[in-house]
Amino acid sequence: MTVTSMPQPTLTAQHVPPLAEDVILGVDTHKDIHAAAVITTLGAPLAHQEFPATTVGYRQLIFWARSFGVVRRAGVERTGSYGAALTRALSRENIEVVEVNQPDRATRRKRGKTDAIDADAAARAVLSGRATTTPKTADGPAADMRVLRLAKESAVRARTQAMNQLKAVLLVLDPDLREQLSGLSSPALITTCAALDGDHSEAAFTLHLLACRIQSLAQEIKELTKRTTKALMASRPQLLELVGAGPDSAAVLLIAAGDNPDRLTDEASFAALCGVSPVEQSSGMTQRRRLNRGGHRQANAALYRIVQSRMRWDERTQAYLQRRTAEGLSRREIIRCLKRYVARELYRHIRRPAITAPPAA
Repeated sequence: MTVTSMPQPTLTAQHVPPLAEDVILGVDTHKDIHAAAVITTLGAPLAHQEFPATTVGYRQLIFWARSFGVVRRAGVERTGSYGAALTRALSRENIEVVEVNQPDRATRRKRGKTDAIDADAAARAVLSGRATTTPKTADGPAADMRVLRLAKESAVRARTQAMNQLKAVLLVLDPDLREQLSGLSSPALITTCAALDGDHSEAAFTLHLLACRIQSLAQEIKELTKRTTKALMASRPQLLELVGAGPDSAAVLLIAAGDNPDRLTDEASFAALCGVSPVEQSSGMTQRRRLNRGGHRQANAALYRIVQSRMRWDERTQAYLQRRTAEGLSRREIIRCLKRYVARELYRHIRRPAITAPPAA
């Protein structure tokens, strides 16, 4: 669909009666267009309209929605991707944004699938109270660390791929050159290959090229880690003081919480976000809980790395491990308990921003 050819709504002077009723806005977001729907507080549909995903389109969408009444709440899909800019525009207009999940498949089979239906479902999710999640903001250090981590992850993957390719080339080298390079550690192998004469053979040229690429990516990863640590020291330096919490793990957990961690009501909410809160699965006389398979999986992995470090180096964690092992718990069960305790500890530090010293007089 070409957005430039989309017919734009004709906007007249906005006029909302003094006793206008509240209406609820729902938006189904896409890359190029956003489909919006407005319903009353009684659930009656009023209208739906498509708008381009541009700055002008956001203003038109808000203007159009307010022509039906007072807009206090809006349900928006994909607030972390396609709907991020719209979420910021609505927040600037003092409209409360609620993050809405896409309708489940059973509902879509019954009602069908169109953008207008999805936008209407988003508004009804807010009206019914089924959607209550406050979206993460993207205007602070967590957003900066998110893009830094995105670049670092791609650089790490590229470095690993280049290293695997370099070792694969070693298998087809001349025996004399292969014997010279065999037995070297990875850093020594990269340094030696980077110094090879590329005119000797095509294999030697390839090794030189891959080794230089690995060195460049390693420098890029180092710079990205340095910038991530600098952002952490400026926002949450207390996270780096915790045992086992390095810059990568701390950044992932802060990214998961977002720049507005106050949207998490308590430490149990943060634990559920990280997928370390057990889920009830009881029926009849059976009372049990199961492992939480949801949540932010990268944050869950960060908690796992912190626990592994503490089990190796922290005396308090080692004592806990011995005590719980004596009680009959398996190592896997103990790790799950420790991840829950670490999430509780980290939540207190994530909620408390860094205290900047007042400037000297």
